[in-house]
Formats: sequence, structure tokens, C-alpha cells
Amino acid sequence: MRAAYALARREVVRFLRQPSRIVGAFAPPLLAWLLLGAGFGASFRAPGGASYLGWFFPGTVVLVVLFAAIFSTISVIEDRREGFLQAVVVSPVSPLAVAAGKIAGGTLLALAQGGILLALAPLLGFAPSAAALAPALLVLALVSLALTGLGLAIAWMLESTQGFHAIMNLVLIPMWFLSGSFFPAEGAPAWLRAAMAANPLTYGVSSLRRALDPASAAGPSATLSVAVTLAFALGAALAAAAVIARFPAGPDHPARPSRRKQP
Repeated sequence: MRAAYALARREVVRFLRQPSRIVGAFAPPLLAWLLLGAGFGASFRAPGGASYLGWFFPGTVVLVVLFAAIFSTISVIEDRREGFLQAVVVSPVSPLAVAAGKIAGGTLLALAQGGILLALAPLLGFAPSAAALAPALLVLALVSLALTGLGLAIAWMLESTQGFHAIMNLVLIPMWFLSGSFFPAEGAPAWLRAAMAANPLTYGVSSLRRALDPASAAGPSATLSVAVTLAFALGAALAAAAVIARFPAGPDHPARPSRRKQP
């Protein structure tokens, strides 16, 4: 537990010493929210009669969490390159402790950044009720855990930050687009509705939107949304722990074929 706490604390301290990560996590989602909201607001009819800016706000919060998860898990590749991860692997620390520390630190950072945006909602013209904040934060914690665990499992198996960004653009960004954050499933083609229904992040966005503004909620039921989000969070965390336990040294583990040329 001390090792997991130390690794989680290291993630938080590293984040606080890099103010550019705060800008990188908040600025793009807020710009997307303002620009897309202004562009689609006049022509988009949100479910429940809500404005497009209000309807798009939960998806923006999830996008902040997504960026936070990407930035926190990419540190795995940087730690390996700097030699820190090798020192952790050869120490008596259990691989599960490494997974717990990395996931806890990334989840805490993602939840904090998403929570800050929720707190700033009244300044942005969207004011959820005080009673909605507690369930919204709970859903946000599950989404943060899920995205951090998934990002960690992917980052642990990669050797370069360029490859990590390519995989993130191929996996996590499309997950967000198909989550109902940007547009509802109603009115979409059948194949797109099927893809959105198969996307576990859809249910997290639906749960968050239902908690913040029940009138604008549509799609999956509340029970199904919470159940799938919980399963997604636990599954992603267990997948990350399994990858770290199976390949404690990452892509250079002897059980995994190396793609590097031998001298």
C-alpha cells in the first residue's frame, strides 16, 4: 500500500509541477464546447428541449477526463525511457501495487479536473442543481477509473509516445465521438446506433447527463447506464493490472517477442 501511495502521489506532484498539462486538459474541450455549441446551437434540437450548450456540457466534462487520462498514462512511457520504471520493476514492489498506484494517481487527477469543470459550470451558463453534484461526481469517478485503466493497459505495451498518441487517436477519441457526447443516437443510421450501443463510454456519458439534467437524458436507462459504467471501470482496471502482472517490464519482457534489431 505504501508503494501504491508513493506512485500515486508522484503522479499528482508531477502534474502540479507541469502547468502546461492543466492548459492542455482544459483548453481543447472548452474551445470545442464553445465553438461547436455556438455553431450547432441554432440548428440542433436537443432532447428535452435543452440548449445545445447545456446538452453538450456532460460530454465536454468527459472529454476533459479523457484528456487527463491520456496525459497521466503517457507518463508510463516517459518513466521507462528515463529508467524510473525499470527501478520500480526490479524492486520488491508487487506489479499489482504498481498498477494500483498508477491507476489511483491517474484517476484522481482525471476526477479532479472533471470536478473543477463541474464547479465552474455556473460561470459557463450551465447550472446543475446541488443535489446533482454528488451522483455526477460518482459517475465521473467511474469514468475516470475506466479511461485511466484502459490508457494504462495500452501505454504499458508501447515503446514510444508517438505510437501511444496514434493508438489514442484510434481508440479513445472515436470512443468519445460515439458516446453520445457530440450527437444523440436518435436519428443516426442503424449501424452507427449499433456502434454507440456497443461503446461502454456511451453509458457513462448517459449516466452523467442524467445526473446533471434528467430532462435532457435519453437513450439507455439509468440502471443499465450505471451497471455498464461500473463494469467498464472494473474491467479496465483489472485489464491494466493483468497486463502489468503478465509483462512487468513492458514491451521488453522476455515473454513478448522483441521487434528491435539485434546487433
